[in-house]
Amino acid sequence: MLAKVHSVLIWTEDLHRLVPFYRDVLGLKPQMEAEGFVVFGSEGAQVVIGVHSEVHGRSRDPNRIMVNFAVEDCQAVYERLKGQGVEFIRPPSKEDGITIATLRDPDGNVLQLFQEG
Repeated sequence: MLAKVHSVLIWTEDLHRLVPFYRDVLGLKPQMEAEGFVVFGSEGAQVVIGVHSEVHGRSRDPNRIMVNFAVEDCQAVYERLKGQGVEFIRPPSKEDGITIATLRDPDGNVLQLFQEG
């Protein structure tokens, strides 16, 4: 039986393009750095950025997987990231008591800001 999500791996050909986005723009804290890998987060699920020899260029199907990041104030985070030039697909909108904003990372992967309540 599966107990919980341990980590999400995002593969890239260019670690130096993605790591600054997740670290400096999104504000995730690196917990471990090794050759070809950076692990963000220590509690709950981790986000791992890694180099993979079979990954080239931007994501060919960026909607296949979507990573949701819990935030306390979706609008405020949206404004901060938008001001840093982050590409948003969808501005914050409320659905069934949840506020969601959708964005892309530099490789074209789709991410969401997710605020409950």
